[in-house]
Amino acid sequence: MQELIIPKEELIEMFENQKIEDTGRGWLMDGKVIDIIALHDVDPKFLQDVSNAKFYKLIIKGKK
Repeated sequence: MQELIIPKEELIEMFENQKIEDTGRGWLMDGKVIDIIALHDVDPKFLQDVSNAKFYKLIIKGKK
């Protein structure tokens, strides 16, 4: 599995440019299933808004 850490602005741009596709069942990037994890720099992380992170980790899993 490959992992990428990107800033929020880049994630938004990837959705706008359709580099990441929301299929309704998950997300695809370049035809591969990915997970998107919000990275917060404050604790406790479980109290933070998922859409309010400064960085996100993309975990590329494999073919759909």
